[in-house]
Amino acid sequence: MSDMNFEVITLFPKAFELINNLGVITKALEKDLINVNLHDLRKYGEGSYRQVDDRPYGGGSGMVLKPEPIYKAHESINKLPNSKTLLMTPQGKVLKQNDLLRWSSLDQLIIICGQYEGFDERVRSLADEEVSIGDYVLSGGEIPAISIINGLTRLLPGTLGDPGSLVDESHNSFLLEYPHYTRPLIFKEMKVPDILVSGNHEEIKLWRKQKMYERTLDRRKDLISNEDYKKLPKSKRIDEDSNEMMKFRIGNGYDIHRLVKGRNLIIGGVKLQHPDGLGLDGHSDADVLSHSIMDALLGALSLGDIGKYFPPSDQQWKNVDSLYLLSRVIELIRKQGWEVNNIDSVIVAERPKIKPFVEVMKKNISEILQIDDSFIGIKATTNEKLGPEGREEGISCHSVVLLEKKDENEVEN
Repeated sequence: MSDMNFEVITLFPKAFELINNLGVITKALEKDLINVNLHDLRKYGEGSYRQVDDRPYGGGSGMVLKPEPIYKAHESINKLPNSKTLLMTPQGKVLKQNDLLRWSSLDQLIIICGQYEGFDERVRSLADEEVSIGDYVLSGGEIPAISIINGLTRLLPGTLGDPGSLVDESHNSFLLEYPHYTRPLIFKEMKVPDILVSGNHEEIKLWRKQKMYERTLDRRKDLISNEDYKKLPKSKRIDEDSNEMMKFRIGNGYDIHRLVKGRNLIIGGVKLQHPDGLGLDGHSDADVLSHSIMDALLGALSLGDIGKYFPPSDQQWKNVDSLYLLSRVIELIRKQGWEVNNIDSVIVAERPKIKPFVEVMKKNISEILQIDDSFIGIKATTNEKLGPEGREEGISCHSVVLLEKKDENEVEN
């Protein structure tokens, strides 16, 4: 007797001819590790036409499988002691890898394939478990049945040449499998990670474990808990690799300049008029909005602040337009392979009123950054007469920037 006996009740037995040409599944049949018996439901139909379906009581579209043929087919099967019956239905519990592991210890698995609009409700009493392979509807249960036969057979001893290949596969634990690479080392400018060719097997093992967590968090967060993630072993090298793979970065920027006589008041590239004729003091034009955005951009990538790139001791930046400085900063950010995803800025000023000029400021910033102005938020508030802004000693701005890593093919040279 085979290690596993599949008994499939189906209206379309020819659909299962596929398993005779399905790699390791076919080998399992040849080795007598599994046995697949197909029970043509039509043979158990009623009358000269072998009827297996009928119209639903109460009306409705489509046809419903009758209970009698299914019961007859099920009763015709010689049941083994260690046996279960599965009913393929989109209303069933979604199939998981652990289900296949549970069933792999059985001697017999009876699978009933539904069709049409479904089956008479009384058929459910035959099933030990109702199974779905996903939240969608197929024309019948044959494809789900083949999926179960395939997935379960792979777990049987003797099916795979290397049983160890099952250990790190996706869904065998709560993690997805790590990425695989083979020759060539470089393909279309895509290089195999250095750690995989380092020869350090301990580091490779840690890297793979880390990638399993990262891939699961990125693609299937529902499979993992925070407690599982905290248990993850790391190495310094893996931390560095993880930083390179990070898709988003957040930066915070802040700038404040003193209000003085004899200076222009420029914010977001817009020249404003203060009721007392005051302007912002600084080496450049002292545009606090542009400055805070620049600091946020640079801070997101740990590149320092604007003083590092445009020092006040350098006369070439004297009274320079801050929007020009912003254009230089965004050029640097893009050379690093990042793009602006969102900007949120708050200007704190007692006077003059900023709100009437917000849209023009957004337009100026969006043109310099070459992004849609819908990605830029600019708000204005007072400090309720508190602090340097409230006493009209200065004007400040806070900015938060979200950067997104660009695809390698999009990175500028």
